[in-house]
Amino acid sequence: MFTLAIVGRPNVGKSTLFNRLVGRRLALVDNQPGVTRDLREGSARLGDLRFTVIDTAGLEEATDDSLQGRMRRLTERAVDMADAALFVVDARTGITPADEVFADILRRKGHPVLLAANKAEGRQGEAGMFEAFSLGLGEPVGISAEHGEGMADLAAMLRPLIAEKDVAPAEEAEADIDLEEDDEGEEADWAPTEKRPLKIAVVGRPNAGKSTLINRIIGEERLLTGPEAGITRDSISLNFDWEGVPTRLFDTAGMRKRAKVVEKLEKLSVSDGLRAVKFAEVVVVLLDAEIPFETQDLRIADLAEREGRAVVVAVNKWDLEEHRQEKLAHLKEQFERLLPQLRGAPLVTVSARTGRGLDRLHAAIVKAHETWNRRVPTAALNRWLTGMLEQHPPPAPQGRRIKLRYMTQVKTRPPGFVVMCSHPEAIPESYTRYLVNGLRLDFDMPGTPIRLHLRGQSDSNPYKGRKRAEPSRLRKHTHGRRAD
Repeated sequence: MFTLAIVGRPNVGKSTLFNRLVGRRLALVDNQPGVTRDLREGSARLGDLRFTVIDTAGLEEATDDSLQGRMRRLTERAVDMADAALFVVDARTGITPADEVFADILRRKGHPVLLAANKAEGRQGEAGMFEAFSLGLGEPVGISAEHGEGMADLAAMLRPLIAEKDVAPAEEAEADIDLEEDDEGEEADWAPTEKRPLKIAVVGRPNAGKSTLINRIIGEERLLTGPEAGITRDSISLNFDWEGVPTRLFDTAGMRKRAKVVEKLEKLSVSDGLRAVKFAEVVVVLLDAEIPFETQDLRIADLAEREGRAVVVAVNKWDLEEHRQEKLAHLKEQFERLLPQLRGAPLVTVSARTGRGLDRLHAAIVKAHETWNRRVPTAALNRWLTGMLEQHPPPAPQGRRIKLRYMTQVKTRPPGFVVMCSHPEAIPESYTRYLVNGLRLDFDMPGTPIRLHLRGQSDSNPYKGRKRAEPSRLRKHTHGRRAD
């Protein structure tokens, strides 16, 4: 499919245009320059045209190993990957010396370059439109990414380029896959003949190595990395094949304690990361081996469990650890003690820098996903329930005997069960935990969230509690009807 890279200086409206083309808010947008740092891909629609669009970091003049220099190299790499580049300038600001430098760089790349003057609505943008001719990239198209103006002109410029790629007709184009889901929790727009990808979100505190780990997994430098904490600003999704399994990885911004999150942009970043957790199937909680199980790590893991996601705990920077056996034993003890709600969930040691342990991580993720989808036959559940009741009958508060009559599984992803019983409100939480722990052990569901609901007869009997009519009145009423 035809691929278009959107490039330009910081804060010229690239992410706003990206969101306009994909038809939804995928990229974070803020007045602060430099919000976008990684490459974000999306399936774009422009009239009858379908193509892939890449949002890039703002082009900086730095060429060293600073953060800005690394962002620039990543953007240039996106231009090399794409079939064409859309160079966006700010019509209200006019052409700057930096625009001229970058226009020259794009010309030397040898790829087709289109020129768009954004924020061209109204008289304020007219002068910048005329100035854009001086860049030597052909006639600029005036657009307003925020208001959607000029999109037809942009489509006219793209059409001949896309035609050369012999793109499939609109009805056969690849469906856009992102965080939009239907009421069932599945992608609403994924073609039914396609195999759905395994969706994995990598979460953790800043500087735990999330982007480095994902780059190592996919085998290429797609995400910006470095020693600075908080490089990733928004959730980036990447589709690839992981050892034969179609996979979709979400890289998320580092999550700090709520009290420390004061900037508007960081709040947006954390919110975007939480959204990725909700739409993932497996959440990899990445810890730093030097300072594992900080309070924020525990909160992140607990969030994933409360959202009902399968959880895998990965301890990064294991290559720097000297006393590995002792440290691993200590980590497992901490895990069991601090996260009892995830008892049995896999804990894997990895090195994002060297790639060691990625095979174990993949195996743990696949197994956790299988467990998350497990369904237990009703007959097996009720035989199991009978044995659990014989081994440890429920208590009889105030002399009221509690009967657990029937059990069935009502959902998967995560496994959810209903037990029909008398006096469900009187069953203590400790007995519920006894049943949940038994389900984990006897049906091999370690670590996955389990939802157990106790339901009384009144929950399903709409006539319970209604006053019954007196026999004499009923006979009189019937007699009257017959007389009529």
